Amino acid sequence: MTQSMDRMKQQVAFIECLDRLKQVLRQNLVMDESRRENSAEHSWHIATMAMVLAEYAPQPVDLLRVVKMLLLHDVIEIEAGDTFCYDVVGNHDKEEREKRAADQLFGLLPVDLAAEFRVLWDEFEAGETIEAGFANALDRFQVLLQNFNSRGGTWRIHGIEKARVVQRMLPIKTGAPALWPVVEDYLAQACARGLLEE
Repeated sequence: MTQSMDRMKQQVAFIECLDRLKQVLRQNLVMDESRRENSAEHSWHIATMAMVLAEYAPQPVDLLRVVKMLLLHDVIEIEAGDTFCYDVVGNHDKEEREKRAADQLFGLLPVDLAAEFRVLWDEFEAGETIEAGFANALDRFQVLLQNFNSRGGTWRIHGIEKARVVQRMLPIKTGAPALWPVVEDYLAQACARGLLEE
């Protein structure tokens, strides 16, 4: 078998594995409240949001890099599962579980792609570059929109208070500061409508 055929088999194996992301259910409901969102849908949604909202990054960003990060950031959930952001116990070993999953999943790829994808995943997790900060902001903003449009969604289901939501939304303040007034408006409306506890 030729080296190019070996490479292609590795790439196809990774692509086949990606299909499992469609089976990872998140806590968040889709906006019509009919069901829980899966992680593949979440990744597609925020990658599209990046294209629509790129002008609100605090400075010009490498949009392709942002989209790549958003499409890859939750791939590790295939092995690590989705950890609800407000689950204190589940978040205790989340970082360790996700790093092992990243090693395993990106390890399916040829060495050059594995390295590229891992760098993007690590960059998103660290959140220190302009692109990663913007990507993280969109990751948080999407969940805000879902909870608001599903009559409180996971906030209501799990009795989450406004202070915890504000804390969770803080990356938006630096990653997409122009969106922060929108966040504050949604939170104020959510409290006024009884969707979120003060």
